[in-house]
Amino acid sequence: MYFALLLGAFCCGLVSAQTGVIKPLAEVCNASLPKVLCINQYASVMPYHFFRNVTSATYFSVFGSTSVPNDASFGQVSKADFLVFDRQRGLDLLGPNPSYKYVFNVSRAVHEAPVYVASQNKLYFSQLAPPAGYLPQLVIDLNADPPSLSEYLSDPPVYAPNGGTFHNGLIYWGASGGNNSIGGTEQRVGIRTVDPKTNKSTTLLNNYFGFYFNNVDDLVVSPNGDIWFTDPQYSWMNALTDTAPQLESATYRFRPSTGAVNIVDDSLVQPNGIAISPSGTTLYISDTGASNGPIDASVGSQGSVFNATGKRIIYAFTVSDRGTSLLNKRPLYLSQDLAPDGLKVAQNGYVVTGAGAGIDVIDEDGTLLVRVQANFPVQNFAWTGKDLKTLWLMGNGGVAKVEWDLQGQELK
Repeated sequence: MYFALLLGAFCCGLVSAQTGVIKPLAEVCNASLPKVLCINQYASVMPYHFFRNVTSATYFSVFGSTSVPNDASFGQVSKADFLVFDRQRGLDLLGPNPSYKYVFNVSRAVHEAPVYVASQNKLYFSQLAPPAGYLPQLVIDLNADPPSLSEYLSDPPVYAPNGGTFHNGLIYWGASGGNNSIGGTEQRVGIRTVDPKTNKSTTLLNNYFGFYFNNVDDLVVSPNGDIWFTDPQYSWMNALTDTAPQLESATYRFRPSTGAVNIVDDSLVQPNGIAISPSGTTLYISDTGASNGPIDASVGSQGSVFNATGKRIIYAFTVSDRGTSLLNKRPLYLSQDLAPDGLKVAQNGYVVTGAGAGIDVIDEDGTLLVRVQANFPVQNFAWTGKDLKTLWLMGNGGVAKVEWDLQGQELK
């Protein structure tokens, strides 16, 4: 009995002696902004016993779902719109009156490839599977008050745009679908442009020496007009193409003026989002290999599964002086929520990614500054408005709008 009492006292002493705990873990940054929550010192030392489960087929893990019963302040995390991890830089980019607003309820399909056409003040984006084979895309008319959402079809239609950008007056879409009879015509995975003035679409690329591309998930245009694009294998897994992958997952550079396509990286499991710095010297690519599936043409599409221990990392690459190859690959950021999908760079060089139910803002060194929490899984986003300080988010089941002071790059 005496020994048991001593042991109990010893154990309790160990618990009470935990050191370094951040108190409180979370607090409202400014009383006038109750939806903006500061996470003190990144919650780097939590009181025991804490636990965060991993995302699985039946459970969606977010930072706020971490169980921290011995710090009541952490319960605020799941209710906030903005989580600030770096107080000085985070509050600066949010500005004096940040807001998050859920605007449109859309289908549970994947929504991607947002492209803002400033001359029209309209935002075009895609609607993918389910169901496979769906052709109409979507457009938000920002001239209307409130903004209106409607279906959109180019001529000819573009099947399954997955990534998009704006360059030289044209919408550039990475078309991720492949089918021999979609919309009455055959379409294969590739790169297409749409002239928003005439509604006419043009195919720029649809093969690699006769082989079909896998996906063309995302793309970006560099200052010299070259198109850098990622080509994972998700279109097969999501039944957006009728042909099993013929190429490995890779990232390419395409020069429209000559038609030449060069592979620039094949080290990522599933290269996904791609973005370039304002200077054009750094290229960012996300690897979402944590979401993967079998490739077997004999049985067809089997979907994909998520493994939290798989790749969900943003990598940074240095663009060579000639602007033709990638050097100095380094891991930049391990996504703290699901996997980094859509990827863009703000005017000041901060990297923004859609990851799980929200977006993360990180600096050039990969330090998380701010998390915007959405009420739906975010696949992609785009800046709009005269000052490019309004960010529209889209994904499974929703479209939302963020007002803040982080300015996007002007795409011309």
